[in-house]
Amino acid sequence: MAHLTRRRVVTTALAGAAAGAFVPAQAAAAVPTATGRPRAPRPLARAHAHNDYLHPRPLHDALTHGFTSVEADIFLVDGELLVAHEAESLDPARTLVSLYLDPLLARVRANHGRVHAGYHTPLQLLIDIKNDGAATYLVLDRTLRRYRHILTRSVHGRVRTGAVTPVISGDRAARVPMEAQATRYAFYDGRPEDLGTAAPASFIPLISGNWATNFSWKGAGPFPAAERDRLRTLVSAAHARGRRVRFWGTPDVAGPEREAVWTELVAAGVDHLNTDDLAGLETFLRRREPGSRRSG
Repeated sequence: MAHLTRRRVVTTALAGAAAGAFVPAQAAAAVPTATGRPRAPRPLARAHAHNDYLHPRPLHDALTHGFTSVEADIFLVDGELLVAHEAESLDPARTLVSLYLDPLLARVRANHGRVHAGYHTPLQLLIDIKNDGAATYLVLDRTLRRYRHILTRSVHGRVRTGAVTPVISGDRAARVPMEAQATRYAFYDGRPEDLGTAAPASFIPLISGNWATNFSWKGAGPFPAAERDRLRTLVSAAHARGRRVRFWGTPDVAGPEREAVWTELVAAGVDHLNTDDLAGLETFLRRREPGSRRSG
C-alpha cells in the first residue's frame, strides 16, 4: 500500500486554506435566551458544509449555523485517517477521530441521542476518501465500529437509523469492500448514472454530481428551460428511488448569481446545498424555509 509519508506533513491544514482562495465565514453569534445561555439555531435540512474542516472550528462552526451535513476529506497515512484537502497540508494531529467522531459522540451523549437537540434526522457525515480507496475504507470501517452506537447502519439491506449517517465519497474503489459487507456503518455516495442501476437506496442513499459537467448555467440570466427540466427530472428520479441529491461545484461567491442558483436548487427539491460560506447559506435558507428561523 503506497501510503503518504510523514515527511510531507505540515504543521496545520489551515496553511493549505491560507494559500487558496477560500476564506471561511465567521461563526454566527449564538442567540441568547432569557437566562443568558446561548440558544441553538433550528437545524437547516438542506445545509451542507463543503470542506468543513477548513473552518476555524471544524464541525462546531457548521453546527452553530444549523447545518445538518458536513464533509471531511481523509487520507490514510501510516494507519491513521488524517483530515485535509491536499497531501501537502496534512497534520498528524488532525484526524477524523479528533475532529469529528469524538466530538460527535460527546454531542450525541449531551443531547440525549441527537446531534441537534430535539432534531431526529441524522447528521450526514460525508467522508471523501482521497487515497487508497479500498484500503482506506477498511481502516475507516474498523474506526466507525467503535462509534456504532451513534451511527446509522445497514444490516442485510435493512437500515437502522442512528444520530450520524456516514456516507463515503471520493475514491470509487471503496465500493467493492462496502458491497461485500452484510453489516455496514457507512453508505455510498452515488453518481447520476447510478440511478439506472439495481443498487438499492440502502446502499446508495445519496446522489452527488458536478454541477459544471451537468449544467452550463451559472446563475447569470434566466435558467435555460431545458436545463431546468433536466434538473427536476433528475431530482424526481432520485426521490422516487428513495435517494437524496447534492451537487458540488455550484457558484459559491456571494452575489445574485449564487442566489439564483440556490433558488433553483431549492425549487427543484435538491436536498443538500453545497457551500464553504456557512453564514451566507444560513441567511439564504432562513429567509426561505418556513420554520427555519432562529429561535428567539
